Amino acid sequence: MRDSDWMEVVGTIGVFVLLTAVITVGIWQLAATWRAKVVVGREEAYRALAESAEREREATRRQLEAIDERLAAVDTRLASIERVLREVE
Repeated sequence: MRDSDWMEVVGTIGVFVLLTAVITVGIWQLAATWRAKVVVGREEAYRALAESAEREREATRRQLEAIDERLAAVDTRLASIERVLREVE
């Protein structure tokens, strides 16, 4: 073989290695981008879940306050009824 033939073989191998490296890096970066998008989507889902839980907690707090007010009114009326029953005895 002549020297130029060896140069062509080495050049071909070099181009093949370069293309392999470029394709590998490209696939690696695409995978990293995909993973980042998945993480962002998961974080948004957690954020939405946390906001929903906070809204539900606030609604439950308001309901408990209303129940507490009604229970206080019932307690007052019950005390009034007990007083009337004692007076009747």
